[in-house]
Amino acid sequence: MPANGTVHDRTWLPELRATLCCTTGLLVVMLLVDLANGTLTPWRAGCWVAVALVLFAVLFPPRVTAGDGWLRSRGLVRGHRVETDRLVVVRRTDGMAPRLVLRDARGGRVELDPKVLSANPVLWHRLDQGVRRSRERGLLRCGAATLQVLADRIDQDGARAVFEASGLE
Repeated sequence: MPANGTVHDRTWLPELRATLCCTTGLLVVMLLVDLANGTLTPWRAGCWVAVALVLFAVLFPPRVTAGDGWLRSRGLVRGHRVETDRLVVVRRTDGMAPRLVLRDARGGRVELDPKVLSANPVLWHRLDQGVRRSRERGLLRCGAATLQVLADRIDQDGARAVFEASGLE
């Protein structure tokens, strides 16, 4: 754990690289198709760049950071922060992209992909520490079952990784 106690999502940089590669690749393909057809003009090139920028903004991965008693998710434009030791509600929304929604007593709200916590055990540990303090204070009204299911899945994934690494599959 870092000296200042702040931990970051270790999968963020590879996801950012993938986003850059996808948007750059699409831009290059669009420009090459237009160039091959002889229809590439400065106006059309500008439109293709705009499309690539919009795609980049949509695909940009949020950067999740946690410290002692807090968790932050920072997107392209703005960030959201919750005090994990003052959580009142934890929900899981299902759908195309499942999300974990955290709300604290001061009105802070963070949405994040549960896979971020699965891929980053130290982030999960920071969140879990805060959740335990929130339960002890009697603040967490909703979401204990959701967190238990997530904890079980993270533990299961961790155990599977240990078995695979040791060759015991």
